[in-house]
Amino acid sequence: MTTTESRTDELLVAHLLRRAGFGGTSAELSHLAQLDYEQAVDQLLDAIDSTSMPQDIIRRYHIDMSDLRTRPSSSGNWLYQMVNTDAPFVEKVNLFWHRVFATGQTKLIQGKAMSTQLDMFRKYGLGSFDELLLKLSKDPAMILWLDNQDNHKGEINENYGREILELFSMGVGNYTEEDIKECSRAFTGWTVENTDYMALKMRNNTMRPYGYINWQFKYDPDDHDEGEKTFLGETGNFNGEDIIDLICKNPATAGFIARHLYHYFLADEFPVPQWPHFPPKDPEAIKVMSDAYFDSGYSIKAMLRALFLSDAFKSQASWNARVKSPIELVVGTLRLSGGYDGPTHDVYDHIAASGFMGQDIYAPPSVEGWMGGADWISTGSMVMRVNFAGGIIGDISRKGVIDLIDRIRVDAGSSATAKSIVSASLENLGNLQVADDTRNGLEEFTSNNVDASSPSNEAIASLLQLIVATREYQFV
Repeated sequence: MTTTESRTDELLVAHLLRRAGFGGTSAELSHLAQLDYEQAVDQLLDAIDSTSMPQDIIRRYHIDMSDLRTRPSSSGNWLYQMVNTDAPFVEKVNLFWHRVFATGQTKLIQGKAMSTQLDMFRKYGLGSFDELLLKLSKDPAMILWLDNQDNHKGEINENYGREILELFSMGVGNYTEEDIKECSRAFTGWTVENTDYMALKMRNNTMRPYGYINWQFKYDPDDHDEGEKTFLGETGNFNGEDIIDLICKNPATAGFIARHLYHYFLADEFPVPQWPHFPPKDPEAIKVMSDAYFDSGYSIKAMLRALFLSDAFKSQASWNARVKSPIELVVGTLRLSGGYDGPTHDVYDHIAASGFMGQDIYAPPSVEGWMGGADWISTGSMVMRVNFAGGIIGDISRKGVIDLIDRIRVDAGSSATAKSIVSASLENLGNLQVADDTRNGLEEFTSNNVDASSPSNEAIASLLQLIVATREYQFV
């Protein structure tokens, strides 16, 4: 028997899957609904990333995805993983770090370095923040993105030294210009192997024999500044590792990362450049995550666990309160419609659709990443969002859509009514809770256009198209 408490847990799990994944499929919701909420959180956090479509199959169909030279091929490869993964939370965390550590293929030219960076996020993105920062500082894509290969002993380039403090860890107001210089000195000699050869290879834009060679990190002791440095009030012969240690033990870092997590997983914050001038919207939630940061040895997973179990996250006031990013909308809709049964050129249209809506992954608009929130909505983008979601979920040539429609028929019951068909449709689209006037409108449409005694595929598909155009579906 469904109790009020169990129903509340089901709705809370649906909220969790929208925020920590791409919305819940029927299978995901039914599985997690059998657990209590805390167990559901733990299972989500501990999920192992896997995909149902092997890379060798994808690359045999898409030759360009072996090369990963063009942005559609590299970002399309990631889309396959997001849509087909058995652990959507892992890819959601990947998107989070791609937003925070915004790196663009636009400057790097080739996508292999971007894919390698994503693999690093998958491995370390939920671990300790100090280890993640260390891996990021050694990541060839980041080194070249922020010009640390041009950061030399006696001739520093402050680009990476500035951004690791301003955007990646502490935030403006928690360090000085002198700290930036000293930080940059500590990262001299952190470069990429054989830069001259790689620059020539890029300039020639060659893909032989099997695509671009993966860049490799190199530490050049001859180019490292061994002099004494003073950073954040401490003095020593610091290398990059020492700088990261000093950054991570600073309370400002805990608060800054907590605010990023809050902004992405719970509620829209002010744009990052305004953070020095405006306090967090929910200081208590930030404190809960900051405490978890230090108690766990800087663990990102522990911070997220604390967030997901917090009263702020569970509060119904936060449900469907954020606009889905374009890639969240694309991935979530594709997952609900059955994902990809095999390699397809549709993947290029789908990744392009996200770009047309305002989010071209692998091409963040700046080092600050995407602002999100209301920036996702304009007259033009709203039309594209509705058309995309409706076009996918209403396509009865997709096996996954037919499976979805069949589940709705079963859940609506043998004596189906307009009300039961609408309820079954909302539940199968992620346990959506819509406003009363929206539900009334959906039920009126169903009464007038759907034969409840024998609803056709086309009729139910039309109802689904209306639902994915609602505020509740377009929000997360």
